[in-house]
Amino acid sequence: MQYLGEIISLVVAVMWTATALFADQASHRIGAMSTNFFRMVFSAVLLAGLLWVAVGHPYPAFADGKTWLWMGLSALVGYVFGDFCLFNSYIVIGARFGQLFMTLAPPFAAIAGWALLGETLSWKSWLAMAVTLTGIGISILSRSEEGGHKLTLKLPVKGVLLGIGAGLGQGVGLVLSKIGMQHYAAALPADAPAAFSWAMPFASTMIRSLTGMVGFFVLMAVCGMLPQLRAAVHNRAGMKFTALTTLFGPFIGVSLSLMAVQYARAGIASTLMALTPVLILFPYALIYKQKITPKEILGVIVSMTGVALFFLL
Repeated sequence: MQYLGEIISLVVAVMWTATALFADQASHRIGAMSTNFFRMVFSAVLLAGLLWVAVGHPYPAFADGKTWLWMGLSALVGYVFGDFCLFNSYIVIGARFGQLFMTLAPPFAAIAGWALLGETLSWKSWLAMAVTLTGIGISILSRSEEGGHKLTLKLPVKGVLLGIGAGLGQGVGLVLSKIGMQHYAAALPADAPAAFSWAMPFASTMIRSLTGMVGFFVLMAVCGMLPQLRAAVHNRAGMKFTALTTLFGPFIGVSLSLMAVQYARAGIASTLMALTPVLILFPYALIYKQKITPKEILGVIVSMTGVALFFLL
């Protein structure tokens, strides 16, 4: 089917909009680290059940060492680093601005795709990156209260750095996942079940979830945060939003994102999946009763124009 990868990428954007709203709620209730750990656990369980029903194996069958290596690296970069930054950015600057910084994922994916996969990175791609950065600047910069032409950040520096880290993790993690998927496809035996052709992205996501679960547990242990996990279990609202985050994020959204990069270039797939900042504006404003200024809308439009240039040029 023509444009199948692009269509799947748009569906992923909707899934990630819902994920961002649910994750924002969960992170404020039980903390970003606990939310990430438990969504990895829930994701692994859901994916094991799906694989068991679909192909008869509740684990990533046929995955070789190279597949585990690259998918594991994608999990460490995309989940442990990227989502650590993203979920903490929700706490500092909110999901609306946190998702705005995710428009940086396509530029980072394009650069990683050029470095690791030999994909084309022309001057037009650099133009698209510049437009994207301009849009983010319009949204997060404001005139100094003292007057004049001096610009100041209207967001905490910590939140901005977390947002940049989230975009970096998402973009690079996606390219690493594509490499892992290529190794997975090469490792499939000729007698592999026919259903595995569509189940492979879900098996790949399970590898990422298992790696992410271990990564977050180790990180929390090193930081002395394991008691937060026990407290989080007793927070019913927090766990409910974490479960919804898992359903729309690692289970459906991420699996479909891996499927998307099978049928579309990493930069194009990442571009369309980055529409979440546009889709989240109005539901976020309604839920939190926050005013969206014309300048912020302009910033998002300019930023998304830059994202679109990756696909149109």
